Amino acid sequence: MMINVTEPFLPPIDELLPYLSDIWGSKRVSNNGELAKALEVALCQRLGVSECSATNNGTSALMAGLAALDLQGEVVTTPFSFVASVHAIKWSGLPPVFADIDPMSLTLDASAVEQAITAKTSAILAVNVYGRPCQFGALADLARRHGLKLIYDSAHAFGVEDELGTVLRHGDLNIMSFHATKVFHTLEGGAVISNDRALKARVDRIRNFGFESELQVSELGLNAKLNELQAAVGLLNLKYLAACIDQRKRVHAGYRQRLNPVEGIVIPEFPAGYRTNYAYFPIFVTDAYPIGRDDLHSTLEKAGVLSRRYFFPLLSDIPMYKSHPSAAADRLPAAQQAARTVLCLPMHVNVTDEQIDKICACIAAPLESTWAC
Repeated sequence: MMINVTEPFLPPIDELLPYLSDIWGSKRVSNNGELAKALEVALCQRLGVSECSATNNGTSALMAGLAALDLQGEVVTTPFSFVASVHAIKWSGLPPVFADIDPMSLTLDASAVEQAITAKTSAILAVNVYGRPCQFGALADLARRHGLKLIYDSAHAFGVEDELGTVLRHGDLNIMSFHATKVFHTLEGGAVISNDRALKARVDRIRNFGFESELQVSELGLNAKLNELQAAVGLLNLKYLAACIDQRKRVHAGYRQRLNPVEGIVIPEFPAGYRTNYAYFPIFVTDAYPIGRDDLHSTLEKAGVLSRRYFFPLLSDIPMYKSHPSAAADRLPAAQQAARTVLCLPMHVNVTDEQIDKICACIAAPLESTWAC
């Protein structure tokens, strides 16, 4: 049996059945139902934020958030992210411009962002990659000095905190994904997080076709509402979130203990002062390792282990974006290096200690005299 790179935590089905009974009884399955509203309240409490607009997925949340900010120009963003980050910009009619990442944080390098800002720039869209915090202070300073909106794609950052609380307090908007692969999920889903009630009201209109009232459509909108079944799963999953993060912490510690001595494998440190959610376990396969990243990826797959080259290729190397001058490889050296060497190992609550042993033995095997994988 293959060891999956990710698996969703699913709450006990018997706990879901009463929710289903209530949904069937009410016959209210969507359109801002009671469970969706209850989830928004619960998420605000859990995350320590003021406003939350739940959506049917993270991509539509990002599109709704961008629309609510009335952007009219280029958006500076990272090439080292999932494709939804840049697709949402493009679908919103905004030109994406790439800036390089910091090789330590793997998030946007503020100095590279500043070099990419022109008179055409309207916003910065940064990504908290693997839940790792962005350069919040430097990016906020840039946005303030240049009069730009600052959006964080925080799809990976549910529950990530510093000594002052949630990282979701930064920026004009934070965008969440509640896809089944995430630490917290609603099967599919997402949210727009802000501390601005008027901005939430506008996002709520946009996610519901732009309706101002039953008979009045006040602006261009989407159908991006979270349905009641998704909300029910989310409410249940919140109950188990702490236990799930503890299990992820166990997996993380197991990998780190076994892989720290492996020459040529670099495990990025999470920055001091932050509480992580253990969403991913990336490693970097350096030149000191006997085989290349792609060969290790193939070796693991042959041994029944699914890993992921996450994020490869870079967004700047995808055909519809690579022609932009900002996508040139020589302008993105840190992102290019990360994309060539990164490998994400299986990380979910169902990874066993025995599986960790097997995965790490396979990674150590090229350094041993006897091939053990």
